[in-house]
Order: sequence, then structure tokens, then C-alpha cells
Amino acid sequence: MIPIKTQNTTSWPQHLTQAITSLNDLIESLGLPKELITQGQDAQHSFKLLVPRPYLSRMEYGNPNDPLLRQVMPDAAEMLKVAGYNKDPLEEADHNPQKAIVHKYKRRLLVITTGTCAVNCRYCFRRHFPYGDNQLAQAEWQSVIDYLIAHPEVNEVILSGGDPLMMKDTLLANKVRQIEALPQIKRLRIHSRLPVVIPARVCDDMLDWIKQSRLDIIMVWHINHANEVDEELAQAAFKLKQAGVTLLNQGVLLKGINDSVEAQVNLSEAVFSAGILPYYMFTLDPVEGAAHFDVSIEEAQKLMGKVAAELPGYLVPKLAKEIPGQTSKTVFAPTFS
Repeated sequence: MIPIKTQNTTSWPQHLTQAITSLNDLIESLGLPKELITQGQDAQHSFKLLVPRPYLSRMEYGNPNDPLLRQVMPDAAEMLKVAGYNKDPLEEADHNPQKAIVHKYKRRLLVITTGTCAVNCRYCFRRHFPYGDNQLAQAEWQSVIDYLIAHPEVNEVILSGGDPLMMKDTLLANKVRQIEALPQIKRLRIHSRLPVVIPARVCDDMLDWIKQSRLDIIMVWHINHANEVDEELAQAAFKLKQAGVTLLNQGVLLKGINDSVEAQVNLSEAVFSAGILPYYMFTLDPVEGAAHFDVSIEEAQKLMGKVAAELPGYLVPKLAKEIPGQTSKTVFAPTFS
């Protein structure tokens, strides 16, 4: 493997501006065959490529099947129309009572904070989400607070996106202060992949507002493969834990990437060693353009049965699927042969 060096002193906004957005640049950076450019061109136009360089540095040079590369590499298979895969696989439009709010579960409210991410994952269930219709201007944030006041049963707010950590900390801290001013709110959950692909996102400004908050803060990171866990990620996780944040991981089961016993065992061991508790392993949401990543429920149950035979219970993530209309995630028990 030829390491691709990044400067540890680079700030997270600088990493964002330096991210790879060209398929040609991605191929050249990793020494991959030029024909891959032609194979992925249409998919790149359909859903743009975005890869931060700290994430690129963890990919194996010259390997077109690298498990991290495959998560972000445009593929001709994305352009195939497959029955049962659509643009709104979780039917979020039916639970979008007002701009930027998704309210599916009684005591939890999800807020779409931004439509942007630091990395574009090819299997993303919101790759077709109408972010333009749900983008809140700063002056409109009060509408979220008003909705929470009108729904006193909600005691947990989930910041999602896009990626909520794409917001600058001054803006994010201001929103959090308004949320924590409501006595009903006990917990703040932040779903993010940004610290995974750019660990420098866990900066002093972030730690400052976290330490000042009265809320129980949970960060759910999105790590799919053990190779995503490096020393910089572990250091970022340590800083957050020192600040009192609960760190969980939820991954997506992806064909050809982490659908083996070895990959799943190594993933759980890696995230736990970094101070992150395995939480969920989701089966793929049937989003248009990602059918080639899917693993059936039956295969997933057999796989997790074998994983459970290798690991202590607390390292085995719950195999889950989000099924539209259900009052919670659907958890599937492992099957043992």
C-alpha cells in the first residue's frame, strides 16, 4: 500500500475545500485503471462524487475493490432500474409535517439541518431527498422550536441531514442552546459520518459547546469497515468521550464490502477499541441506484448468527431495518445453523 499523506494540521473546513470531486482525480490518486472512468461517468453525473482526502488516505493504492473506495466510487450499476427500489425508500414524505422536520416516532423528532455532506456514499438512502424543499434559513429555525413546544411528548431531538456537523460550531451551538432551553428535551442525538471521513472535525470549538450543554449528547457515527478506523479517528472519539458524549456506531450491510464474518468481526473489534459501541447494522434501504449493494434479510440473519458465535454479545450490533409505517426499527434475530 502506498500511503497518501494528509497534513494533521489541516482544519476540517480546509479538508472540505480540498476534497476530490472528479472521478478522473480519484482514479489517478489511487493508480487505478483508466477504464473505470468510463464505467462511472453516468453515475457521477446522477449523484456527484465527493471524497475527502483523509478518507482517501485509508484506501489501498491500486486496488479497485478496496472496501472504502467501493463505498464512494460511481458505478454503472447505479443507473440500472430495479423493481422495488425507489427515490423515497422510507416514505419520509409521509412524515414531513413541515419544512426540515421528519416526525415518525412519538418521542423523537428528526431535524434536517443541512443538505450537504463531507462524503457522498453511493448507497445513501437520501440521495434523492428533496433537500431544497427542506432547507431552513437561519430565521426559520424558530419553526422547529415552535413545533417542539406544540409536541411536549418529544424528549429527544435528532440532528440529521445531509450531515449536521457540516454546520460551523457557532451556528450549531446556537441551535443547541435553543433546543436545551426547552425543559422537555432530555437528549440530543447527532448522526454524522463527518468525523469518520475527516477526524479533524472534532475540534476545540465543538468540544466547548458540548461541555457547556445540559443535554445528554449521543453521537451516532456511521462506520462500515474496520479500515475506516485509524489513529486519528480513535483520537477524535477519545476527545468526545472525555467531553461526556456517548458514542455509538451504526453501519449498513453492503454486498462486497462488509458482508463476511471476518469483516463484521473486525469492524466491531475496531470500533470498540476506538471507544465506540456497536449499535445497529442496517440492511440496505431500497433506494434507487443502490440495489447492487443489497443483502437479503435471510442472508444477513445467517451472517450475524456466525458473527455472534465469534464475539461477546455487547460487540454484536442489532441487525435492523427501517420499515415504513412501523412504530420503531424492526430488529431481526440472528439465525444459527
